[in-house]
Amino acid sequence: MAARTPCLAQLSRLCITPGRQITQLLPARFLAPTVQLRHKSDSKGVKRPSGNPQGNKQKGLSEKKKKKARTTYKQYDMKDTEQFSLCDAMRYIRAFEVGQKPTEVKYEMAVKLKSLKNGPVIRNRLRLPHPVRTDIRICVICPPDSKYAEDARKAGAVLVGEEEIFEAVKDGRIEFDRCLCQTDSLAKMNKAGMGRFLGPRGLMPSSKTGTVVKDPSVVMKDLVGGAEYRERLGVIRMAIGQLGFTPEEMQRNIKTFIESIKKDMGQLSDKINKELAEVVLSSTNGPGFPLSGSYQDPKSGTTARDLST
Repeated sequence: MAARTPCLAQLSRLCITPGRQITQLLPARFLAPTVQLRHKSDSKGVKRPSGNPQGNKQKGLSEKKKKKARTTYKQYDMKDTEQFSLCDAMRYIRAFEVGQKPTEVKYEMAVKLKSLKNGPVIRNRLRLPHPVRTDIRICVICPPDSKYAEDARKAGAVLVGEEEIFEAVKDGRIEFDRCLCQTDSLAKMNKAGMGRFLGPRGLMPSSKTGTVVKDPSVVMKDLVGGAEYRERLGVIRMAIGQLGFTPEEMQRNIKTFIESIKKDMGQLSDKINKELAEVVLSSTNGPGFPLSGSYQDPKSGTTARDLST
């Protein structure tokens, strides 16, 4: 027991004795000075982008192959497309328009041209052998107290005058389908800025379309039952007949329409080449059917007599 006592006393002193106090404070890590190390790249021949992003973009564009912009509208090979005769197309369209009124639904024709994008467009007006619309409202801009105004009223114009028509158009009351302008009122119409209101609707009178004339009453006889067409994005669209028309009436209207387009193409310059690429017949609610150019297909069994009743 005498030998154990010193050992316990020594152990008690070790536990009670305080440890060595650390008086030296270590600096905070974020206060320590930082050293930036740069290492030389081992990769050779690697091009780094310069500080000018626009220069880098131009270099990248020049390295890529530049695609040439298309100067003509895209055309499709009609050999692989199913085409229909006029009687077959009318038969299918009437099946889609079952229950509709024959006088309200219209046959519409789209003629696609092989044409340049930045070339001149075809625009004209014609009177079909069998008019699609006969209830056209015509407006005549002319001096209200002139002889031309009196003749226009007798011919059936719904609006005749100058300032009254200008105010109504500016207020948004465009209650007519065609607009004619007498040559003496052309300056007043341009000064009133009618092009901003009538131009987007296709109603602005122009000498190119034959709607700026000396005697409007003479042109009104041709306007009733007439129709205008214009090339847009290489396609000419126009209403060609009513749903109740017979195949013979449709054939005469289509023939007149195509001949008028060919005549317009022939009047262009020799350097400008336009060709007929595709003719599609559709309706107000039905799909389009490419026409083959034939009147009747003997294989289908559909005759003009079946569609005349």
